[in-house]
Amino acid sequence: MPDIDAIEKSLKASRPQLIPRGSRIPTAVALVLRDTPAGLEMLFIERARHEGDPWSGNIGFPGGKVEHHDRGARRAAQRETLEETGLDLGGSRFLGRLSDITGAHLPVLISCFVYCLETPADFRPSGEVHSIFWVPLDMLLDPARHLTMRVNFAGKELDTPAILVAGREHMPLWGITYRLVMQFLAILGHDPRPGRQV
Repeated sequence: MPDIDAIEKSLKASRPQLIPRGSRIPTAVALVLRDTPAGLEMLFIERARHEGDPWSGNIGFPGGKVEHHDRGARRAAQRETLEETGLDLGGSRFLGRLSDITGAHLPVLISCFVYCLETPADFRPSGEVHSIFWVPLDMLLDPARHLTMRVNFAGKELDTPAILVAGREHMPLWGITYRLVMQFLAILGHDPRPGRQV
């Protein structure tokens, strides 16, 4: 696994593709890393369960809608991260961004910005967040944790690729966040393949 300097270099060399907004709702998320003695870890949130929220209870990155006052998607990602987790990314190391993606089932445009947290985090989750946790990158790269699962999204049954995250087997990582994680791993030269059908 590359170190933070190598990740920053890979992100800068990747030339992310930016998608015009069009009629889509612009949103922004933060992919936050930290370096530990055991290796790199990635930050996730488990969203609180709310009636009518299509991502209720899902694992994701902190983030949300880009507002007019944000002055850009990156600032929106930082604002939403602060609001949802209490983590201020203003003093964190910005490593780069991923290519934009669009929602497969909802008209959203997602921009993802990558940071490295270099000081201990003092999390204060909002009412939108059930829990905040770190996942080792080695776990995300483990082919045995990659699978295809059936999910119910907006009243539809979907078969989708996912990753089992230790301690949260009840809600695997899938959807938009899965696509961003896989894009990030591909930029680093890794491509774990889906394992088993459930």
